[in-house]
Amino acid sequence: CEAGDIVVDRDLLPGDVAPGDLLAVAATGAYCWSLSSNYNYVPRPPVVAVRDGDARVIVLGETEEDLLAKSVFVRNGETK
Repeated sequence: CEAGDIVVDRDLLPGDVAPGDLLAVAATGAYCWSLSSNYNYVPRPPVVAVRDGDARVIVLGETEEDLLAKSVFVRNGETK
């Protein structure tokens, strides 16, 4: 995402939504999991399926450790 990207325009959230709450955004087009990347090294969130009020994680979210797992860093001339 870039600063100018808009996923939802002109929709109001309920008054009880607070920082840290999870929100579902349906019909996100190219912002879906199958087209996701780690652009800007932002971990991907989990994918949650909801059916008849029952929610379950179907793809685990990533951590910073996951993002860095395949990276090679050089410190003091040594590869870590």
